[in-house]
Amino acid sequence: MSRRKVCVIVTARPSYSRIKTAMDALRRRDDVELQVVVAGSALLERYGTAVRCMEEDGFEVTARVQMVLEGGDLISMAKTTGLGVLELATVFANLRPDVVVTVADRFETMATAIAGAYMNVPVAHVQGGEVTGSIDEKVRHAVTKLADLHLVASPRAAERVVRMGEDPATVFVTGCPSVDLAAAILCNPALDFDPYKRYGGVGHGPPLDDGYLVVMQHPVTTEYHEARQQVTETLWAVRNLGLPVLWFWPNVDAGTDATSNGIRAFRESGEADHFHFFKNMSPEDFLRLLYNAKCLVGNSSVGVRECSFLGAPVVNVGSRQAGRDRGVNVLDVECERGAIMAAVERHLRNGSYPRDTLYGDGHAGVRIAEVLAKAPLRIEKRLAY
Repeated sequence: MSRRKVCVIVTARPSYSRIKTAMDALRRRDDVELQVVVAGSALLERYGTAVRCMEEDGFEVTARVQMVLEGGDLISMAKTTGLGVLELATVFANLRPDVVVTVADRFETMATAIAGAYMNVPVAHVQGGEVTGSIDEKVRHAVTKLADLHLVASPRAAERVVRMGEDPATVFVTGCPSVDLAAAILCNPALDFDPYKRYGGVGHGPPLDDGYLVVMQHPVTTEYHEARQQVTETLWAVRNLGLPVLWFWPNVDAGTDATSNGIRAFRESGEADHFHFFKNMSPEDFLRLLYNAKCLVGNSSVGVRECSFLGAPVVNVGSRQAGRDRGVNVLDVECERGAIMAAVERHLRNGSYPRDTLYGDGHAGVRIAEVLAKAPLRIEKRLAY
């Protein structure tokens, strides 16, 4: 009996944590041949070379796709998507997968779905049906229409996918694989490693024993001209709070250069004496860092997904996550330093929050692997490669 060839595309730092436990479950199955394609910023040193984390976790990379056009603006995103379609089409022609797995809502995800759909390769979409700000929601919903299997994180997401016209028989509520990682670290949540020694980075390495803040702020693509001003507000807010700050570099989106330049200018001004800057960490270490932090500040989806399960306090800044389902651990504020400071101080008074299973119960990876291995694939007539 032939094994089903399941091709998982990982294109960026967050994509790996969003699919890791499903990849692990897939490679343990006898009825699946796991193909791992690493593309986009997941290959780039500038963004932390996520591919190294994958290889350290024992995953064999089947193919690598260089597709990122540097520039940090809207045209770079559009052209990167086009390059992705070109390169991934070649990869799919060579690997001949039975189903392609694409994750979430980044523009690289769109490239995967387009290439797969036009080549008559069934597309499985993880994390469809969610609502967010920026262009991400448009991408996510467009990928839903290109996909054949829908592996969603929550019942509300499933309802949205069905309302978009998708066959309910193709929609599976699995939970989010990144919540599996959050559940796993709760067995040993202590910050039992030195992040400076393990991950290097840049900065003074402030002591963390009395508490610290974590910041992860990405540019908002529909507001990319404001990226530098927005990150400057957050920089000054967390600087004025006086706690040690562990800051993570932004994603490769329109506005990323302005965000990065704002961070560098602030660092060079001498105001960042209690800051330390990182490019990347393993998903598990990052979650331990969040669990033990006083607060996460910024606009990353980790604040509304993994942190809801961990009960970690979050100050969500600006519009990037607008409309996304969230738990009581999240306070939403405008990108203004006074508002950010007030929200952090409120969290400092409150402490941690009850655990919320809004995005899953910690068993998504196994469920996703079962669907990918067993579900009927709607496209019957296959492309002659």
